[in-house]
Amino acid sequence: MSIGEFARLSRLSAKALRLYDELGLLPPAQVDPDSGYRWYAAGQLDNARLVASLRQIGVPLAQIQLILSLEPEAAAAQVGAYWSGAEADHGTRRDLAGYLVDRLAGKRNVMYEVKVRDIPARSLLCLLRHASTEQEVWDLGKEVIGMIKAHPTPRVDGIAGAAFLIYYGEVNQDSDGPVEFCWPVPQDLAGQLAASFPGLTLRTEPAHQEAYIQLPQDPMTAAQEQLIGDSFTAWAAEQQRQSGDLPLRVTLLTTAAPVTDLSRRAGADFAFPLRAR
Repeated sequence: MSIGEFARLSRLSAKALRLYDELGLLPPAQVDPDSGYRWYAAGQLDNARLVASLRQIGVPLAQIQLILSLEPEAAAAQVGAYWSGAEADHGTRRDLAGYLVDRLAGKRNVMYEVKVRDIPARSLLCLLRHASTEQEVWDLGKEVIGMIKAHPTPRVDGIAGAAFLIYYGEVNQDSDGPVEFCWPVPQDLAGQLAASFPGLTLRTEPAHQEAYIQLPQDPMTAAQEQLIGDSFTAWAAEQQRQSGDLPLRVTLLTTAAPVTDLSRRAGADFAFPLRAR
């Protein structure tokens, strides 16, 4: 059938069909070698209608391409996972909108509870890397955890022993961090342990206090990050506290020792080191 007829039956515009052809997402069954005119087969309608429906719920084209390549059960799981994330993001953006309405109306509204904890001086095995995507940050963490699992080390108990990520800059297309993954180790064994991990850097971090917010969900959305930042700002102004010279970090609570069923489900928190009073 012609591209016009196929567009009508699939609920996709001819312009969209031409784009999807160029991307290799939905190529036509035949292209006239002289005119370049595209012709489609009736058997392509199911995929085309699926693409149209996925675009209606906002699935990115790259993810649609993956979904089309999967068996039905795996494809369904991908759609379900996408929509769960979209609903969570929508809920967070709704909270952000409500917060902004209250703030502009002069109402005090701190979205997330801010707590303070004491972190002792500690020795850290670290790996610093530039990262422009959260996947690259994830890969950094997996690399260090893989090293530690290959050569098990003594642990520091409690929150002070949890692994954490330090963000020295934004992680996006315009910035590449860098990001540092840190694994606390007992101070009396630090030098010995560092010799077992030549790929990691040993350094010490001074004792300090941290203001922190436990993340409501993982991964953190951009709207959620805005709410967390504003909550910290409002709390710091109210408490007359200032951030210190240590950059913000994400603490991986699931790595805190001793490991229990509860700690495995603990998730992560967003922490901001504070300047001494």
